[in-house]
Amino acid sequence: MKTTPLDLLVDLSRRLGDPAMDAAILGEGNTSVRVGDDMLVKASGVVLQHAEPGDFVRLPLTDAVALIADDEAGDAEVDAFFSAIARAEGRRPSVEALLHVVLYEATEARVVAHSHPTSVNALLCSQSAELLVDGALFPDQIVVLGSTPLLVPYIDPGIRLARAVRELLRDHIARHGEAPKAVYLRNHGVFALGASADQVLGITTMMQKVARVLIGANAVGGAQFMPPEEVQRIDTRPDELYRRALLAAAGEETP
Repeated sequence: MKTTPLDLLVDLSRRLGDPAMDAAILGEGNTSVRVGDDMLVKASGVVLQHAEPGDFVRLPLTDAVALIADDEAGDAEVDAFFSAIARAEGRRPSVEALLHVVLYEATEARVVAHSHPTSVNALLCSQSAELLVDGALFPDQIVVLGSTPLLVPYIDPGIRLARAVRELLRDHIARHGEAPKAVYLRNHGVFALGASADQVLGITTMMQKVARVLIGANAVGGAQFMPPEEVQRIDTRPDELYRRALLAAAGEETP
């Protein structure tokens, strides 16, 4: 029996919002899936743990990209755009839907998950947030998160943040030749980009583990990152690339 992208999005949202994940409470976080030229994204105010099929709205990616690219557009234009979607879908998209749009525009991601894991936010809200992107601590971190995560300065969520991340992503891809799988937002939370719901959950979980290891390592003298040449070797080894492909394909949604 086929599972629809909406079914998988509901399941992803509930798993991400499970208290055992410690990644989102109340109305925190949002999820989306790319469906052709559109995306399905969580409606504003929905509690991930209790998500239902009717809690997601369809948003046209082309129209949203054009809105973000329009330097004359501001909060009023975003409100009008979201209000039009609400009239058609019955619900307004999450305020962070535009950031999902930017991530789909710049990368090959098919699923995006945004959350606020306590362990990661402990670092993102500290003076040591750069540790999350300064290096790799262990091989599985590289396999799951890649070697080039992105750290974004605090910017108020909405069209300003979407535009800033769009520019940072373009620069990041130009410098590294690849898009990040993990995006960290200072004083805010994380975005996981992947090919499937299982992959973005795995990325989120690995970000949590990395944060906990960093906090523990700093408590006993400081983090010891792996040598850059070893990071590069693991990031490009055929066996690790095979394992990464398996992780990306796990639970991949049925068209």
